[in-house]
Order: sequence, then structure tokens, then C-alpha cells
Amino acid sequence: MIPDTLRAEDTGFAGDDRVIPFQVDGLDVRGRAVTLGPLTDTILNRHQYPAPVARLLSETIALTVLLGTSLKFEGKLIIQTQTDGPVNLLVADFTAPDGVRAYARFDDDALSLAIASGETEPHQLLGKGILAFTIDQGADTQRYQGIVALDGETLEEAAAAYFRQSEQIPTKVRLASAEFFDRDEQGNPRHTYRAGGLMVQFLPDSSDRMRQRDLHGGDGDDGSHSFSEDDTWTEAQMLASTADAEELTDPGLGVERLLYRLFHERGVHAYPAQPVFDRCSCSEDRIRGVISGFSADEIASTVEDGEITVTCEFCSTTYRFKPEEFEQLQPLN
Repeated sequence: MIPDTLRAEDTGFAGDDRVIPFQVDGLDVRGRAVTLGPLTDTILNRHQYPAPVARLLSETIALTVLLGTSLKFEGKLIIQTQTDGPVNLLVADFTAPDGVRAYARFDDDALSLAIASGETEPHQLLGKGILAFTIDQGADTQRYQGIVALDGETLEEAAAAYFRQSEQIPTKVRLASAEFFDRDEQGNPRHTYRAGGLMVQFLPDSSDRMRQRDLHGGDGDDGSHSFSEDDTWTEAQMLASTADAEELTDPGLGVERLLYRLFHERGVHAYPAQPVFDRCSCSEDRIRGVISGFSADEIASTVEDGEITVTCEFCSTTYRFKPEEFEQLQPLN
């Protein structure tokens, strides 16, 4: 299917929670862009995260949506950070074709201290650790996992490093989050979260244009090696970099208009939008199956007030079971 060329007079408005795949023939790039509204707001407000944590998790959600909607198979993409900072865990996963869920874990005392000290930049909240990308195609397949270090990098920089190292694809990522304070239809104060993301990848017909410089490894080699300079890729990165946080999260702008602003001089084409939804994969049967795999002693240790209670970390749904539902829970001889 040939995508439509975006023109100023007819740029559409797909709206929130819809990913727009696009390509710019004049720059040999393809990419995806999204603005997230109700999806992000629902996930974050479900847990009542402090603002700095909400900001980090919303950007993680945007990144996961950008990558997850490119899956060409039934399966799951999981993006996860594990770090030593105040926000020590971020997890977002995308289940094809359109389900998203996410949660964060943080140290209350360390976070309060960071906020009081004004140390709320992403690298300060995350600290050192890893960013892992996991693709799971189901029970009968082997998981694939790519890992990049987090040591002062932003999620944008770490994602670009992942593609550079694991996929050998030059990639530019822009992520943003925002809080909006306005009033609802009844005039009551309202606080909502939004997020946005843009991913641009250099995919020229000639592989020589993506070739990396030889690694000399000699004295003075700082370990930083970029893809060979290409004027079109340099231009594409510069244009993508001009997309600011306000544009990426603006509810009135729309992804199509943003893409037109950035790339219209090079002929940007947009594909049909792909909707995404807040959708957790937990269920009573699935939780029951997990508990059934426990030993009798393990099950006994989880019983409180005569029942077993399990709360999903993602969607906060609570499931309750009676101990007698599980055959393993038998008195030990």
C-alpha cells in the first residue's frame, strides 16, 4: 500500500493513542510517531505515581508503543530498566497487536530526598543500571533480549544505542511527557498526563551508506564510534531534533501536522494509524495457574484471613482465592 503524501491543506488528525508509521523518501528514513493521552493518563493515575516517576514511566510507555507496533508477529515486547537510582524499575510491555501495560517501582525515601535536592533529571532518578529489550513470541519459542547500559544516558540515548549495537540501524528517538491542568466539561479542575514519541530510522537502499567506521582501538580511542557521515541522515536527525516536548504532547497539534512541520520539504508519507489500548494480560485463570504451580508450603505461606489475595502490579486488579481451590494445599505427613 502506497502511503499518502502529507500536504498542509489536508493533514489529518488521527488523535490520541494512535501510532502513525511514516516514511520520508527524500531522506531515506522511516519511522513512527505517537501522542498518548487517555492511555497514559489511565495507567499513571491508577497508581498515583509522584510526578517525576510518572514522567519517566510515560516516556517508557511511548518508547514501548513506538517499537511494539512494529512487531510483525503475535507476541510481546517488554522494555525494562533495572537501576540503582531512586526509580529503580520501569516496566512497559506491548502485546501485539495493540495492548499496553506498565508500572514503576521506586524508593520513597530516596525519591523524596532527590525531589528536595532538585535532582529530578532522568539520569539522576534512574542512576546506573541497564535497559533491556525483550521479545517474547510465546511458550514454544526462545526469548530474545538485548541489553544496553544506563549510566547517565536518557531513555532516548539508550534506545538509540540499542539499535546501533543490536540492530545496526541508525536511529533517532525523541520522547516527551507533560502534565496538563485544565477544567472538565463541568468546570471542575482536572489534572491529566500526556506523552509523545518520534522514532526515525535511516534505511537507505545502499548498505554502504550505513557502514560504521573501522574501530582503531588505539591510544586516545574513547570508544565512541558513529555511523559514517551521510548528509541525508544528518539532515534527518537535525529535523527530528527540532521536535520539542510541547509539540510531541500537544493535544491540538496532531501527529500528522507535526510530521508535516518536520519533513514536508522532503516529501513525508503517512500510513494508516494504528490504535493502542490500556490492556492488561492478567486474568483470574492465569493467576490461578501460577498459584497452582506453587508447593503446598508456598501456598500456605500466602494465606491471610482464610484466603489468598493477589494484586496485579500492572493494572492493580485484586484476585481472591480460597486455599481449598488448590490440591497442593494438603497437610504434610
